[in-house]
Amino acid sequence: MKTDFTLLTLYENFPDEESCIRYFEMMRWGDKVISPFDPTSKVYKCSNGKYKCKNTGRYFDVKTGTAFAKTKMPMRKWFSVMMLLLTHTRGISSCQVASILKIKQRTAWGMMQKVRQYMSMENNHKLSGEVEIDETFVGGKNKNRHKDKKVEKCQGRSYKDKVPVFGILERGGKLIAKVVPNTQARTLVPIVKKNVEVGSTVYTDGWSYKGLEGKYEQLSVDHGKHFYGETYVTDDGEIIVVSTNGIENAWSLFKRRLKGTYIRVSKKHLQKYVDEFVFRFNTRNFTDSQRFNLLLRNIA
Repeated sequence: MKTDFTLLTLYENFPDEESCIRYFEMMRWGDKVISPFDPTSKVYKCSNGKYKCKNTGRYFDVKTGTAFAKTKMPMRKWFSVMMLLLTHTRGISSCQVASILKIKQRTAWGMMQKVRQYMSMENNHKLSGEVEIDETFVGGKNKNRHKDKKVEKCQGRSYKDKVPVFGILERGGKLIAKVVPNTQARTLVPIVKKNVEVGSTVYTDGWSYKGLEGKYEQLSVDHGKHFYGETYVTDDGEIIVVSTNGIENAWSLFKRRLKGTYIRVSKKHLQKYVDEFVFRFNTRNFTDSQRFNLLLRNIA
């Protein structure tokens, strides 16, 4: 596949529906077709791209059990949706996708949501070494609201009118981000313990994460007192940078993505948009075609 990945090169690589199906079969099965109903069964090739599982007697195709199953939309359209989602740095709206592919907006939105479902597999890693943790809050600014829609006492860490998102960033590595119901230690600490190796150094923004003591080395900055970090050298010559600038930079990119493209995202669907951002962030050193293949393997 060409590295310069555009809608034009996509159509050059996949000129028809058959080429899309063959490529997806290679991603899912490799050289040998495997029945989704019984992996040990012998498989018979039938017409119209169908296969039959000998042990169960059931028919299937390469789309069975995936996001593409039971859909009337051609695979070429699905590949196009994936490509458009992955190659637009700041995201792309369902209205734009619908306009480009000549489909209904609600159809485009539904297809994009199904694809985002498989991006979530990149939002589940075990991090180690030096990690930064921080929360951000998604929602409009109170000062921008109409007088009769302003929310009282919603400054700072209040989330009365916003949705909190908790993030963990391994320096130079992966990001994990989860929509959470609140920012209490009893909610956030289990997420850290699940996703960060014991013995790692955890950098925080000064908020108290009770429960990390003993298992992690915890260093903090305090933005409230205008302390944004420091760099020092230990007796062993190790350079320690105390800051949460990495995770805050990730949040900045995430907020610009939401404000610039998606405008308003409901709490119900926010995690899928977070998953999309994390997938893009964690594959930031990939080419567009490598990112496309990774997503296609997740779906397969």
